[in-house]
Amino acid sequence: MSTIRVARAVACSVALGIAVCQAGPASAAAALDPGAPPGSNFDLSVWELQEPTGSPGSPTTISPSRLEGGYTDKYFYTDSGDGSMTFWDPENGVTTPNSNYSRSELREMTSGGKAAAWAVSGTHKLNASVKVTEVPDHVCVGQIHLAEGSGSTKPLVELYYYSNGDLKAGIENSPSGGQTQHSLGNVPLNTKWSYTISLTGGNTIGVTVNGKTSSFPMPSSFKSYPMYFKAGDYDQSSGSSSTVGARVHFYSLSVSHS
Repeated sequence: MSTIRVARAVACSVALGIAVCQAGPASAAAALDPGAPPGSNFDLSVWELQEPTGSPGSPTTISPSRLEGGYTDKYFYTDSGDGSMTFWDPENGVTTPNSNYSRSELREMTSGGKAAAWAVSGTHKLNASVKVTEVPDHVCVGQIHLAEGSGSTKPLVELYYYSNGDLKAGIENSPSGGQTQHSLGNVPLNTKWSYTISLTGGNTIGVTVNGKTSSFPMPSSFKSYPMYFKAGDYDQSSGSSSTVGARVHFYSLSVSHS
């Protein structure tokens, strides 16, 4: 099973003679530098950033190498107070062709720089520590999504944070659409909390919030679809304002596959 490194180290493990490595960010045990760009505090070598800018239907994307090189702007930056990797997403931002909502969000990549697309078998985990400080209605802070070219543009699961502090897991009913939401508890606005989104054995979705895990069966219709993780600020409201939107702070972020 792959092991996520702490701070700037990368750890690998060997299973069945195959070395499995996956980069991860600074953990809660590693201090975040408020004066450094996100790429210096977090290992962003396996993430691509999509921003709420660009042309209609074609948002701006920032490559892993640019993120590692110190990329920052008003939609993606280091909080000067606590060093958190911060995402800002206004309601009037540019959207993808298949969504009405804009985002400032990371998309999982491989260590070779290609778009990640892993099979559902095995164990796959996305871990993060976050704080939501602004949200008009609700925002998606992490998800498992079906890969491009798979025949579907849907997610498998989305983790939502609502303005009243409610947390919900949205599980897609099938690759054709339709979503059922499940309550996971409540965390007040401006409060740091942790989550894990996992897919295990090709059939079980797990969502853990502050150590409490809820499990859901993966609909069998998803078994043949490749997946990838997303994390960040995917605001679930739209409008004409450039000053109303969602702001999400990340204090740790890691992925693992085995």
